[in-house]
Amino acid sequence: MNSAVLKRNIKKRISMGHPWIYDNEIERCETPIDGSLVDVFTFSGQFVGRGYYNSNSIIRIRLLTRKNVSIDREFFKEKFSKAYRSRESLLRNSNAVRIVFGEADGLPGLIVDKFSDYLVVQFNTLGINTFRDEIVESLVKLFNPTGIFEKSEGLALSKEGLERKEEWIHGKGPELIPFVLNGIKFLADTKGQKTGFFLDQRENALRLSSMSGGGRVIDLFSYTGNFALHCLAGGARAATLVDVSQRALDVASENASLNGWKDRCTFITANAFDFLRESDQSSFDIIVIDPPAMAKSSSSKANALRGYKELNLRAIKSLRSGRLLATSSCTQILSEEEWQRSINDAFQDSKKLGIVSFRGGQPSDHPEVSSIYETKYLKFLIYRVFGINEF
Repeated sequence: MNSAVLKRNIKKRISMGHPWIYDNEIERCETPIDGSLVDVFTFSGQFVGRGYYNSNSIIRIRLLTRKNVSIDREFFKEKFSKAYRSRESLLRNSNAVRIVFGEADGLPGLIVDKFSDYLVVQFNTLGINTFRDEIVESLVKLFNPTGIFEKSEGLALSKEGLERKEEWIHGKGPELIPFVLNGIKFLADTKGQKTGFFLDQRENALRLSSMSGGGRVIDLFSYTGNFALHCLAGGARAATLVDVSQRALDVASENASLNGWKDRCTFITANAFDFLRESDQSSFDIIVIDPPAMAKSSSSKANALRGYKELNLRAIKSLRSGRLLATSSCTQILSEEEWQRSINDAFQDSKKLGIVSFRGGQPSDHPEVSSIYETKYLKFLIYRVFGINEF
């Protein structure tokens, strides 16, 4: 086993459970093959953990365990079992759940989502990809899925020395995988974004559903209609879905049909920013804003904050008194305080007030870990909007 020794003054971040070890935190290291396992020690020789190595990444080592144990099929099986047990409560009225959320489950680089009898996996790092056979075999043994679809994609893959893959790696399944979330029928699109559906909004969408009775809803950045369909399930009389992707809206239309709600839906292919600038939303009772991440690095934070302010400002100006704004951010590098400040600025510029009716975040299948701040990313607020003189 190759080994690496940390510098004398080990950062508290590492000792408190963060799995990433950067190149400038290593005093000396043998020259392991990229993707292979490395034992990590403090400067004084104490065992820190075991992880995988990649010389092409500034995150030189990602720890898989703090114990001196073998990284094998049994190791992954135990990890998966522990993660699944902590999420079973989410399956009372659903058959979809994120089984593995990377670092938050002690498995950096790995994502596993369960949609009914199918699994969708992402191998996002070279090191975790090295164990793909052990991982797939462990998943098959534990969950006996009808099929496992690999959907490894994104800019990070090339940096890790990996190629994009979209294919069935165990069994077979449909291009659109049917599943149930909060009692609503959906399809996970294996040709769509990420793993095919954004399960992280499951609780936020359910809460908005409970506030939607009788309202007209517009779902901006709708993707395949999670928020819109939850609102219809909650009694909304009509929903308009706006997304730049025609394929996403086609799948959303299929989702609406599965639930018998297509005649209550309108689908508009458009850029949400342009749509807000060029159309009138004053007839809607609920405006949902759920954009993709707007920044990946700190150098882009200012632009992201301007984008959030513009989106929310235009929505706030359109909403009549007492109506709802449901707004979200999945931009990890923005703190909740920074993001909410941009919305408060939008309220101020519109000369309106927002009363927070609900503050949401990530469900338990996307857990936040206290010492791994990167695991916290999702922010969600529901405001009831009023004019200043009506408060």
